Amino acid sequence: MTSDYMSGFGSHFATQAVAGALPEGRNSPQKPPFGLYAEQLSGTAFTAPRAENRRSWLYRMRPSAEHPPYRRYEGAALFAPGTLDDPIAPNRLRWDPLAWPETPADLVDSLVTMVANRRPEDLEGVAVHIYRAARDMARRYFFNADGEMLFIPQEGRLRLDTEMGRIDLAPGEVALVPRGVRFRAALPDGRARGYVAENHGALFRLPELGPIGANGLANPRDFLTPVARFEDVGGEVDLIQKYLGTLWTTTLGHGPLDVVAWHGNLAPWKYDLARFNTIGTVSFDHPDPSIFTVLTSPSDVPGRANADFVIFPPRWMVAEDTFRPPWFHRNVMSECMGLIHGAYDAKAEGFAPGGLSLHNLMAGHGPDVTSWHAASEAALAPHRIEGTMAFMVESCWPFRPTRFAMAGGALQGDYDRAWGGFPKARLPG
Repeated sequence: MTSDYMSGFGSHFATQAVAGALPEGRNSPQKPPFGLYAEQLSGTAFTAPRAENRRSWLYRMRPSAEHPPYRRYEGAALFAPGTLDDPIAPNRLRWDPLAWPETPADLVDSLVTMVANRRPEDLEGVAVHIYRAARDMARRYFFNADGEMLFIPQEGRLRLDTEMGRIDLAPGEVALVPRGVRFRAALPDGRARGYVAENHGALFRLPELGPIGANGLANPRDFLTPVARFEDVGGEVDLIQKYLGTLWTTTLGHGPLDVVAWHGNLAPWKYDLARFNTIGTVSFDHPDPSIFTVLTSPSDVPGRANADFVIFPPRWMVAEDTFRPPWFHRNVMSECMGLIHGAYDAKAEGFAPGGLSLHNLMAGHGPDVTSWHAASEAALAPHRIEGTMAFMVESCWPFRPTRFAMAGGALQGDYDRAWGGFPKARLPG
């Protein structure tokens, strides 16, 4: 951790970029120091239970309400275009990494929606996008009114300048920008590719540990929230927002990242996936992937997630007399998987870093025949999986692909062959 960040998940932070800018006492919203404007950013309903309530007070140079009407944004045609309304075959799907755009695009214009479920106005569901940015957002800013955005870099670094501070993000880390928080993205390496999970439902939180006990999985102290910093940028800038699945834009006479101080428990953060405390088994049977859950967004049914963010990191496999890769299974939850680097232990080939796969509810899946043979014949001794990081966005709502996902050229037409060639079991007699 550096002085640019504060640690903790869901903590109440207080930070200021100018000494004395953070008000104290009962009159703080009425007359903040230096003529700053007080603005509350609410991520939950006002009357949400205390343990669930997320909000922050921002003290800014100009009120965010100061802007002209929005108009339809004509760029980013593949970002939030809507999913297929046609009947969707219950097929397993897998995509190669998307090619870089012929014309370099910034983060917003490079975003491509691949799969989604529910509608943003339902306040439920999740969408998975892929970005392929090769240009900084110059005098352009963005915010998402539909949901919070979890950035999962796969290649190249991102610098996210947000209203509440700066986040420097590299592959192997993830970062969350809350619903409504304005930001822009720069590319320290010249270009960057990765995934975005956009959560429309209950805010992501750490999962309950249950019988695991007090320790394990993601630790709150490893989540880093930026300290306050602000920009005093004059001149016209563009502000783009995503609202009810459509992009809109307006022009401001100044930069919107002018929050000088803030306090509260709703803020951007980043997390290093290498700090995840992996839990496994030392006896028998492959454990459910739920033990790899970093974040969860619960639904209104206990134990059934609107969205889970799950990782498959380097780990020891030490169970006795059991099949090591994920078993063959059919699941009422729907699984969208991506690969950050390395190889996934249940697929010998075809699942490349930057690619994506989809196994919707009750679609049979598991290891391919090559991985199954290798696991079946392996000596059952302690083994460590190294050099890999895969992730899964799991949801109780089935995913629907977009038209681009189905017809954009990256869809693999032979994915079902991964489960071909398995020998028939030999029964006695």
